[in-house]
Amino acid sequence: MKLTDLRGILQYIPQFREKTFILAVDGIIVTDENFPTLLLDVAVLRSLNIRVVLVHGAAAQIKALAEKQNIVPSNLDGTGITDAPTLQVSLDAANRLTHEILEGLSANDLRAACTNAVIAHPLGIIQGVDHLFTGKVERVDTELLQTLLNQGIIPIVPPLGFDGDGKTYRVNSDGVAVAIATALKATKLIYITAQDGLRHNNQLIRQMLVAELQKLLMQNAAAFSPETLSKAQHAVSACQAGVQRVHVISGRVDEGLLAEVFSNEGIGTLVYANEYQQIRAAKKKDIRAIQMLTKKAVESEELVKRTRQMIEKSLGDYFIFEIDKNPVACVALHLYPEQKKGELACLYVNPSHENQGIGRKLIQFVENKARELGLNELLTLSTQTFTYFQSKGGFAEGKPEDLPPTRREKYEQSGRNSKVLVKKLIKA
Repeated sequence: MKLTDLRGILQYIPQFREKTFILAVDGIIVTDENFPTLLLDVAVLRSLNIRVVLVHGAAAQIKALAEKQNIVPSNLDGTGITDAPTLQVSLDAANRLTHEILEGLSANDLRAACTNAVIAHPLGIIQGVDHLFTGKVERVDTELLQTLLNQGIIPIVPPLGFDGDGKTYRVNSDGVAVAIATALKATKLIYITAQDGLRHNNQLIRQMLVAELQKLLMQNAAAFSPETLSKAQHAVSACQAGVQRVHVISGRVDEGLLAEVFSNEGIGTLVYANEYQQIRAAKKKDIRAIQMLTKKAVESEELVKRTRQMIEKSLGDYFIFEIDKNPVACVALHLYPEQKKGELACLYVNPSHENQGIGRKLIQFVENKARELGLNELLTLSTQTFTYFQSKGGFAEGKPEDLPPTRREKYEQSGRNSKVLVKKLIKA
């Protein structure tokens, strides 16, 4: 999707308006040259009445500041022991970053406020080791955050927690983001990092059900890149706590945040808490989507051109494959009940979602549908993708004589000389 295409963005607005997004930004991104552009993306979200909470880390800055002061930090990410010198460096680094974020938001005419909304207590003594000033999130002051959000103010949450006695603790920003997303019942938690997403065995994960991600972590957590392991673990925690969508994206991609939120393909990794894919019957409002989906295939003569009137006339034959309520693929099943045959037609998957098994799911769906309707044979015609139907769909090459009379007449008139493929349906 081109981000300049306003219509592409507008389709998402109804489902996101007045919803809460938690943006968890790694400290290294706050000082990246692309950060001002990222804040422009935040301004777009706010202009669309999306409520935003910004949580930031500070590991990179703690490391740099500690080196400058000749201090060896006891931990960088708020998970190990935090001694007094490390806590002081953490306070300095976090405060500087918060100030930079406030400056950047002000430059975009966005109101923001640093908060003490994270109430923490000491992590304590674990296996005989006192973790000193490392804290654990006890609760989130949702009333404070909601008050700010209701006034159009972006809460800025540093990786620090505060107890009832006024003491400050270093807390892990990934965990803080999960706690806030859970407390505010956020629609999305978006980790903005220096990585392009979650990588397992150096392979980028584009989207994954939380149960599958949890299984990977249990079987071989070491296969995740060290930079994203924490994100993977906290994505699982967030989904299990009720956050439906967790994203991990690069903060160094121009307009990357908008591309992740307002396009089907996104730029990073999506972890989802429930099945977000479905195949459903097409509706009249889907006709334009079907035409737009198949436009390139029609231009390359992979598919035959279908006018709006043609699709509308047989709309009951068409089905849409949706991801988060957005069409990414389509298929049709045309019936010839007298011959007990059906034709699988108009199968197309958006290139951004190729190699994800969607085509095979649609073929299987049509097969099952055909069996339910008592058909004995499934046909499909293809000029360019016949090997796909043979290898993935189990079709065998047939002859024009296999087509029902009315379909054969159209076949001969078209002049496309398509291969006829046939599959006998065994009753399940």
